[in-house]
Amino acid sequence: MRVLVLGGGPAGTTAALQACELGADVTLVEAKRLGGTSLNEGPAPIRTLARAARLIRDTRSWGRFGLVGDAPRVDITAALGNASRVADYAHEQKQLADFVRNQGIDLIQDAGPALFVDPHTVRIPDGRTFGGDAVVVAVGGHAGRLPIPGAELALTFDAVRDLTRLPASVAVVGGADTGCQLASILGDFGAQVTLVEASPRLVPHADEDISVALADAFRHRGITVLTATLVERLERTPAGVAVHHRSGAEQARLDADAVFFAVGWPGNAEALGADAIGVATRRGYVQVSKDLRSSLPHVFAAGDVNGFSMLVPSARHEGRIAAENAVLGTRRQVNHDIVPTGSFTDPEYGSVGLTEAAARERYDCEVAVVRYDDLVRPVVDAHPEGFCKLIVESRRRYVLGAHVLGEYSAEVIQMAAACMAANMRVEQIAELQPAFPTFTEAVGMAALTIVRRLGIAPWAPSWSDLRSALLTSEAGASTAQAVPAVATGEHPQTAAGR
Repeated sequence: MRVLVLGGGPAGTTAALQACELGADVTLVEAKRLGGTSLNEGPAPIRTLARAARLIRDTRSWGRFGLVGDAPRVDITAALGNASRVADYAHEQKQLADFVRNQGIDLIQDAGPALFVDPHTVRIPDGRTFGGDAVVVAVGGHAGRLPIPGAELALTFDAVRDLTRLPASVAVVGGADTGCQLASILGDFGAQVTLVEASPRLVPHADEDISVALADAFRHRGITVLTATLVERLERTPAGVAVHHRSGAEQARLDADAVFFAVGWPGNAEALGADAIGVATRRGYVQVSKDLRSSLPHVFAAGDVNGFSMLVPSARHEGRIAAENAVLGTRRQVNHDIVPTGSFTDPEYGSVGLTEAAARERYDCEVAVVRYDDLVRPVVDAHPEGFCKLIVESRRRYVLGAHVLGEYSAEVIQMAAACMAANMRVEQIAELQPAFPTFTEAVGMAALTIVRRLGIAPWAPSWSDLRSALLTSEAGASTAQAVPAVATGEHPQTAAGR
């Protein structure tokens, strides 16, 4: 059995290793360097820049801890150079390419763009051809651009690495995860940032409480946030770029030194000539079923190129499944129900499972929110802004979703995801004994609140319950809460299948 894998990112590399493990003869063709966008250009380097931004932010709280000294300045060249450190570590220290080859995989790096010449074969620019009985397409995606006049004047996230100086003013077009990360990092570095989003709120796919709190935090930091705003054209000016935008009937102009697009991530399937061999695509994505088979039964697609999940853990999951189905002839299906996500913004946010709105459409739910200023660790760290929201199906008491905003959110959300994957009921989560003082305690405190509200067991109130009760007493029952402590709903359905 010969398997040809196209693309050496998380999905492709995992597919190649798994297919080799199953006894296949594997060829892996990568246009650039092994590791893909996630390691070489995207999450890993951007997370390194986010770390630098976080260190700059933390200098503002030195005085509170009795620390005295001059705040550091950002050396943008050095910061960007450090951002490649993680990728260099993987390639130079861990010898990633050598590891793959040592497994028996025929690895072709820096191949340039591959092009299908028939349903089983691709050709690379130097004329070599590679084929397989089964093909796993894992060529990822690329940063999208708005179809507007002047779009070529905008940069994308991968151009951050080429900056030689920090722009004094930046407009970021697109307020989903990538746009918010760019805005947050550049803002901490000292740029004056305007974030423009076409939807009524930032990160439209997120829980609404996350979107509202993130926008409030950005505005508090001095980032201008424009939602429900459409960018209509870009225009070159002597000082930089003019962004012409519209909100409703009101038109306006924004001038910036630089403009970044963060407006989607189309797939790269069209560059392969996939349509020409009968593989159905749409907007650059290979159209696949849940078992990752394309319209040609021997061609599979995993990772960003199929448009399913667009996350590194999901890409690895899909790579394994595509390899198994290709080699073994099975029809195992992907499952992205429990995939925790975390941002690199300040404040961080993390999510897993259903949003509150989605959960209430399907289930009778209990929702508890624990504020970070009710925990000891956030107060110790002088970052008490944030919350942890837990959404639980009322009858069977399984967790449907969790959403966290504040310090270490990308880490805290992992605990909630593990509890969901283990099918733990809310009372079992409330019994856990996380270390003290930590941010992770918020998950258990939210669970405890729901246990008390559902009357599952007699349980003394937590510190969070006492604080919330005090605030409610002082403010009065009619006072609107920015983030409600607990809310309930009624729906006859149950969490079947959990």
